[in-house]
Amino acid sequence: MPSITHFEIPADDIKRAQKFYSTLFGWEIEKTQRPFEYYMISTTDQDSQPGLGGGIMERQHPQQQITNYIEVSSIDETAAKVGGQIVVEKTEVPDMGFFVACVDTENNAFAL
Repeated sequence: MPSITHFEIPADDIKRAQKFYSTLFGWEIEKTQRPFEYYMISTTDQDSQPGLGGGIMERQHPQQQITNYIEVSSIDETAAKVGGQIVVEKTEVPDMGFFVACVDTENNAFAL
């Protein structure tokens, strides 16, 4: 069954967001070696077990909100089922895979 595997937090000030989330939740946030500024987030649950991972990136547009990434067995087949609500076509993320950004029937962003 498809499930959320990653979340992405857009930020106007990445350092400020990094400080906010690491102070509030104790999340470990580290800059990646990418050609753009991106910080990976490591979370843990109440029992200190690894939790869902995420990232912080520079906000791309004023309305951009947190995006949940849902792992699916076939990005092409699932994207075809989404229909016309694709806002970013299939895009490669080097060393990670591909994503497609979508909008649901309630105007919420999500990605495959």
